[in-house]
Amino acid sequence: MTHTIALSAPAIWNPARVDAVHTGERTLDQFLKSVERRALRMAELATCNRDEALDLVQDAMFGFARHYAAKPAADWAPLFYRVLDSRLNDWHRRRNVRSRWLQVWTRADDEDDERDEIAQAPDTNDPGPLLRLAGTEAAQALEAALQRLPLRQRQAFLLRVWEGFDVAATASSMRCSEGSVKTHLSRALAALRRALEDHA
Repeated sequence: MTHTIALSAPAIWNPARVDAVHTGERTLDQFLKSVERRALRMAELATCNRDEALDLVQDAMFGFARHYAAKPAADWAPLFYRVLDSRLNDWHRRRNVRSRWLQVWTRADDEDDERDEIAQAPDTNDPGPLLRLAGTEAAQALEAALQRLPLRQRQAFLLRVWEGFDVAATASSMRCSEGSVKTHLSRALAALRRALEDHA
């Protein structure tokens, strides 16, 4: 006896379902566009490198879309920043391992560098005195102070103050307790106050 599977028309073609899928894609796209700029700024502060930051944000967006797009839109922001937080932590771990290896190799090459004219050449990435003066001193001081903060303090500050997340959403994004968020934020604010007291 043979069995056949009957396919009804709605299982093959359902215009309402197609519209819902397209609406969902548009909504996800709008969400990612809304967090793109701030996420890039956070990643730049964490890495001090725009190219690295772009890669990390793009990777976070792909990871978020792959794992959390089906979640309710109200939950997207904390989930996205959780993914970005994970990517930033991974980047810092890889960087620490890489720098340890580089220190070993650098010691061996120090004698060669003394004779290497290219190594003695001035840094062409230095923007020069005029470009360094561009922008306000306070903005530059704030950026420098943010970069000096430990990673968890910077994340708590940016999520609570910049993104406007409440303590619970920040804790969810950072995967820590609400008490830890409050501690990190308190320490970040104290450090920023000290660093920026000349600009008050």
